[in-house]
This record gives sequence, structure tokens and C-alpha cells, in this order.
Amino acid sequence: MRNLILSMLVFCSSLSAHAHGPTPQKAKESIVINAPVAKVWGIAKQFGAIADWQTDLRHSSGDGQLQSGGQRTLTFQNGQSLVEELDYFNEQEHEYSYRLKTENPQAFPTSSHTVELKVSAGDTPDSSVVTLKSRFYRGDTGNTPPAELNDEAAVKAMNQFFTHALNGLKSKAEH
Repeated sequence: MRNLILSMLVFCSSLSAHAHGPTPQKAKESIVINAPVAKVWGIAKQFGAIADWQTDLRHSSGDGQLQSGGQRTLTFQNGQSLVEELDYFNEQEHEYSYRLKTENPQAFPTSSHTVELKVSAGDTPDSSVVTLKSRFYRGDTGNTPPAELNDEAAVKAMNQFFTHALNGLKSKAEH
């Protein structure tokens, strides 16, 4: 009987060790742009026009609503699309936040994400700091996701997306 109980305990503990679901991941990137806040914000606030400065995207379109509920569709270079929706938009504070509305792990390897964009004054009147930060879950929320949809793939994709977005915004705003 004792061996049976020990066997059951070992079995149950091994089940819980393998039943690990996804954990939230985070990403945060910032860049200094040599342009005033008004100019940078004027570009960044156009929620549906992100493809104008984000090189990972082939196309983007939005419904023009710069308020909670406003939506945009992103089409990535691989032809896959997803939809994001504004949760918060503040013109005076130069910031907004949005979330994934319609997931497509073939487009982007997250099953859920929220992102905040903020444009702040830099050290001089002619400079700005743009910060992007996100909280997200991997594309496959099962216990054994494939490599292209695991935590590492999601973190890498989000960091790369942020880096390309910020570099593209910098290039557009400084010219």
C-alpha cells in the first residue's frame, strides 16, 4: 500500500510539472528622435497608418477612429493579417494603448497582446523619446508549443517589431 501511495504521489507531481501553461511575457523599447514631440506624435498617432513607418508591414488600414474601439488591420510582409483595437487614446498626453482583437499566429506569434505607445519630450525642445511596451502571450498556449509559437519566438518577434517600428518612426520623423 505504501508503494502504491508513493507511486501515485510521484505520478501526480510529474503531471503538474508537465502541465505548465503560458506565462505572460513583456517587451519594452525606447528611442530618442531628433524631432519635436508635435511632429513625432503627428506621425505616430495615425493608428491605421503604421505601415508608413513599420517595415515589417506590407499594408495597414484603419477606421480613422482615434478613440477606444478604433480598429486597424495589419498585413505583414508574409501576406498574413491581424486586427488590433484601441483601448485608450490621449491626444494631450501623446499616448495610446491597443490590444490584439483578431489573432493570427501565422502573421504574428502571439495569441494575445497589449501595447502602449508614448511620445515624451526629450532633453531638448527638438527631441522626443518614444517608448513602446507590451504584455503578451505566446502564439500557442498549449503545454508543448512548436518552436515558432513558443515564448522565445513571441519575445523575439515583439522586440523585433518594436525595434523596426521605432527605427522607422525615427527615420520618417527626422526627414
